[in-house]
Amino acid sequence: MYTSIIVDDEPLAHKIIEEYVKSNESIQIIGNFYNAMDAHDYLLAHEVDLLFLDIQMPDLDGVSFLKTLKHKPITIMTTAYRDFALEGFELGVLDYLVKPISRHRFDVAFERAIEFLHLSKQKNKLIASDEIEPQKLTIKSGTKYISVPLDSITHIQGLKDYVIFYADKNKYVTLGYIKKIESSLPTGQFIRAHKSFLVARKKINLINRGKIILDGFEIPIGRIYKHQIMNLLEKNS
Repeated sequence: MYTSIIVDDEPLAHKIIEEYVKSNESIQIIGNFYNAMDAHDYLLAHEVDLLFLDIQMPDLDGVSFLKTLKHKPITIMTTAYRDFALEGFELGVLDYLVKPISRHRFDVAFERAIEFLHLSKQKNKLIASDEIEPQKLTIKSGTKYISVPLDSITHIQGLKDYVIFYADKNKYVTLGYIKKIESSLPTGQFIRAHKSFLVARKKINLINRGKIILDGFEIPIGRIYKHQIMNLLEKNS
């Protein structure tokens, strides 16, 4: 079973998240904190798998709090303002939820977190690109080898010491860093949208409020990559 804590200054937010989580037996909420300082002290002494973190809190906000953590749990941010999503992803946040949090949107983020925690324990490894077919990725999972066609991948996310490949309806987590993955991919097929995200060029067809929308996943566009992304859309239109 995985462990989780909630850090939010609003009691109602704790109640809503607890209600959403309780139907899933794979995770247990082991702490409720109403300010970041108390949560910080707790995390110095305890390991936690998943953190639900509010951004707007008195004394120490959620973004500043994350910056103080040397070992960050997998984090889902909650906020009343969409504008904070970009900064959250800069700190390796898995996903963010805009308040009021709908059950459907919560389930999407929550299942993504549980799946990542499960897959990360498998310690999958990506086989070097010079050992495989140029249009496929090969992932070693235990004694098995998984072949993933590049044209099935919609986007790639870097998270802590891992890389998540989103391919059609499947996800693959491997040890590694997104910068190294980017250098091994064929030139021109993927574009950097953010320091934590690569996106398949041909899959980009909708941008809303400065984010790329892919299969319900909102990918933030970093400021330094915005011009390049917009030029690509103009060429494809």
